[in-house]
Amino acid sequence: ALYGELLEPGGRVLDLMSAYQSHLPPGLELGEVMGLGMNQEEMDANPALTGSLVHDLNADPNLPFGDASFDAVICTASMEYLTRSREVFADAARVLRPGGVLAMCFSNRFFPPKTVRLWTELHDFEKLGLVLDYFLETGRYSDLGTLSLRGWPRPADDRHYGEYPASDPVYGVWGRLN
Repeated sequence: ALYGELLEPGGRVLDLMSAYQSHLPPGLELGEVMGLGMNQEEMDANPALTGSLVHDLNADPNLPFGDASFDAVICTASMEYLTRSREVFADAARVLRPGGVLAMCFSNRFFPPKTVRLWTELHDFEKLGLVLDYFLETGRYSDLGTLSLRGWPRPADDRHYGEYPASDPVYGVWGRLN
């Protein structure tokens, strides 16, 4: 739902660390959704993507796109795997059009062997602060915002329904390019 509030219909969106799902709200009609991820097979299964490119942001944090080529850059459930976050945030500013939005959403569920060590040592709310700090360090974003959704009941069609009563929390941090 957050992406539905932040993204403009008809816009060109870059989905960082994309996989089989972009977590975009149904009915949001975007002009283009470009996936940038590590697994072409997963991106091929993503119905929201109109294009995709395999690229490892930890090996090369430079986004392989021209300046001011996207209206929004999103990243869902992958922030914790970025080893060069500061560089990625700075380059996201380069590929965003003026007024474009960068939105990072994450939860408290992750794969410990793949995540950066700092992430595992922080409380959930400290993670919001860390991500917000990445925005601030670039000096390129304004209208910063955060979101914390916790305690929602787990949907009956969720594979963990009955095992865990509450859904995973969802956290978001976003800003607009100056």
